[in-house]
Amino acid sequence: MGVTMDGTKQQRRGNTRQRIQDVALELFAEQGYEKTSLREIAERLDVTKAALYYHFKTKEEIIVSLFEDLTQPIEDLIEWGRSQPHTLETKQEIVRRYSQALAGAEPLFRFMQENQATVRELRIGESFKDRMTGLRDIIIDRDAPLVDQVRSISALFTLHAGMFVMQDLEGDPEKKRAAVLEVAVDLVTQGHKGSRTED
Repeated sequence: MGVTMDGTKQQRRGNTRQRIQDVALELFAEQGYEKTSLREIAERLDVTKAALYYHFKTKEEIIVSLFEDLTQPIEDLIEWGRSQPHTLETKQEIVRRYSQALAGAEPLFRFMQENQATVRELRIGESFKDRMTGLRDIIIDRDAPLVDQVRSISALFTLHAGMFVMQDLEGDPEKKRAAVLEVAVDLVTQGHKGSRTED
């Protein structure tokens, strides 16, 4: 196994179940989900098919488990957001934390984008939509003008765009992520202004 620069991968490395997920995702990215077999995943991991089978019976199980693990931080963020006061600080913090959660799940989102038929079949897309709806409801104010609700929601989509559209742009990935986050925080800040009448 090569050494990765990425700290999250380092943490995930020790755990067999997570190593299977990571290697499966690498193979899916290289040769496509349909063309990858469990045997190939086992071979790349250098484990027997039986050892792999102990953790996952099918490719579908691997992807669904990956989806659940990597989007758990988003679930936690929604829980946290619901318990916070509806202040600008809360909304800015949600945008910051969501940016981090997306960064951790980037390979999975790339998979979802490139394998939309599989995602539809496994219903991953639906539960992702539910999570997006949960986030949206925390970040907007129902009493705000529509244009400000759109600004707040756009903050979330700015982070998504940053993940996919910005990849091809020149520049240091960390600087790009910081720039995208700055724009998202700006949007949610502007959106919030319109949601509060001066007391």
